[in-house]
Amino acid sequence: MEIKPGAVDFIGAETDALVLIESEGARRADLAGPLAALYDSGEISGKPLELTLVHGVAGFKARRVLIAGAGKPEKFDAALVRRIAAAAVRFLKGKGVKSAIFALDGAHATAANISAAAIGLVTGAWEPDVHKTEKKDSEKAVDSFSISAALPELSAAIDYGVIVGEALNLSRNIAVEPPNLLTPTTMADRAREMAKANGLSFEVLDRDRMAQLGMGALLGVAQGSAEPPAFIVMRYTPAKASGDAHLGLIGKGVTFDTGGISIKPSEGMEKMKYDMAGGASVIGTMQAIARLKPSIAVTGIVPAVENMPGGKAQRPGDIVTSLSGKTVEILNTDAEGRLILADAITYAKQLGCTHLVDCATLTGAIVVALGYTSSGVFASDDALLAQWMDASKTSGEKMWHMPLDDDYRDQLKTVYADIQNIGGRWGGACSAAMFLKEFTGDTPWIHVDIAGTAWLDDPKPYLAKGPTGVPLGTFVNLAMNWK
Repeated sequence: MEIKPGAVDFIGAETDALVLIESEGARRADLAGPLAALYDSGEISGKPLELTLVHGVAGFKARRVLIAGAGKPEKFDAALVRRIAAAAVRFLKGKGVKSAIFALDGAHATAANISAAAIGLVTGAWEPDVHKTEKKDSEKAVDSFSISAALPELSAAIDYGVIVGEALNLSRNIAVEPPNLLTPTTMADRAREMAKANGLSFEVLDRDRMAQLGMGALLGVAQGSAEPPAFIVMRYTPAKASGDAHLGLIGKGVTFDTGGISIKPSEGMEKMKYDMAGGASVIGTMQAIARLKPSIAVTGIVPAVENMPGGKAQRPGDIVTSLSGKTVEILNTDAEGRLILADAITYAKQLGCTHLVDCATLTGAIVVALGYTSSGVFASDDALLAQWMDASKTSGEKMWHMPLDDDYRDQLKTVYADIQNIGGRWGGACSAAMFLKEFTGDTPWIHVDIAGTAWLDDPKPYLAKGPTGVPLGTFVNLAMNWK
């Protein structure tokens, strides 16, 4: 779908559909007269994401006007604009609309809102139907959307949003793939294609190279699978860096997780293809960063493995030596994500990353704690945490700061090795984060547990069922607004 700047005079613009935003309890001056009856009856109330389609509105040249509710004015923000735009795209699909205008006027006409609208339009059009032989939903999509706003930087703001939206869709396209088609090798191939197309430095470490380096924690996870692991490294170097900071973004890339010898229940196991959603988000993020060109160096790392219960699989009771030199006793082979991330964190530090953020579908415990609404955030550095939480607000990706007290380290003590890979039953997300912290040393670090937010089991008005791309928006905002 093409996204482009639209005429400021959206009232006089001829188009199949015009999307207008209405606040709760208000009446737009241009709609109050011709649609008075709908306002009076409560059919147009302005409640959040309420969509009312009206044909042939007097005074408008658009064939249809879609009034989109924005809720209370004090709660209006860019994240809401993104949802409204995405919901509008999905609502208009199949209604014979080929061209449409999304209007932002008055106080709503800001660069942040324009970019958010563009992101929403791009992501709202996405469907998880890549393997359907008849793509009916895609065939009914809107061909082009114009964004109308009286702002000099309209085109630049749209371009920014389109870049982020396309990166989100790239990560979703990767994450939605079935595990027979997306192995660690093919995930590396997808990352290589992206890096080549966008001018990023790229490298993949194979099993032999990982063994030479001493990535015993990662290789222990991979040894049960016939599919070889792949350690993906993507590097962006700014033409002129604003400082010495080097941001390392790490995404868990378990292309399928059976749990290994500590095998998962069969019910719902098909969803475990999403266990590489963090890695997919990092690949998409690196595409956006390559195109937006922040002034900070960024390295994206995806340790990609398949966790299988083969004859050579890692066993509970095994002890492995990580890249850092620390030994780890394996009590549960289904706690594999933290093992591959441990070696990735150490490698990122060896590459010179001064600040680290990892994201992973790491624990069911974070879903118990926060549900499917917010990602859990664990941090070793208050300044980096503040930047991260600020970056998340504009993206609309909800985050919640979780505790990382030293007491959680006690759950990981073992007499047989330096650390064991699981804690007790309670506070599982916290002890998992504490395991990762063991490998960060003095490097400022954030861990984002996206187990509850990386996938939608049921579609939303603004988002299709399947992968969400979280936390790509926050990754991009962090890099672009680095302090």
